[in-house]
Amino acid sequence: MTVTELKQTILGEWTSIAPEVRPSAAKNPDGTLKPFYLKRDFVVLPDDAFELTITNFADPYGQVPLARIALKGHMEWRGDHPVAAGAQKVDFTADTAYVVTPLLQGFVDVLNKVAADGYETWEVGKPQSIFGKTFAPFGLAAGTNFKEYDLVYVAHDLLFWGARNVDGRGFDSEENRPTNLQIPLVRK
Repeated sequence: MTVTELKQTILGEWTSIAPEVRPSAAKNPDGTLKPFYLKRDFVVLPDDAFELTITNFADPYGQVPLARIALKGHMEWRGDHPVAAGAQKVDFTADTAYVVTPLLQGFVDVLNKVAADGYETWEVGKPQSIFGKTFAPFGLAAGTNFKEYDLVYVAHDLLFWGARNVDGRGFDSEENRPTNLQIPLVRK
């Protein structure tokens, strides 16, 4: 499949099959990585635009929603990725919007301590834009756009991205681009 065909194939809406688990950069007191549970909803639009909504959960079964994160931006296609024939390196940049909605009081309490400067008081269910602002919980600096160096691969009408690094490192550089496939998304 050519890049043009791949871009056409992925247009539309995609979603997680079930709640997913990732290693986070945060550690437990014993030094092990804390798990990060989530569900993804991804929309691919024309002109390499995307919308990604991630719902984070406090539990592995997705019964206790913690926060909803909504990103909008653009994809940059960087060439073949060696993980599988037809896989492409893709950079995702949230250059249009980045919104956080806390869904659990405990998370609201944390945000009101560590992300109060430049924000209204955080409340359950109240979205706030963090676009272009400092947001310590996600390591974002003012004036910069969130960007991930990832990959895209389609097989059997499933959309794969890269699997998170097992040590919790983000995809914040070419060197940290994923080398394996993650649980796929299915068409909505």
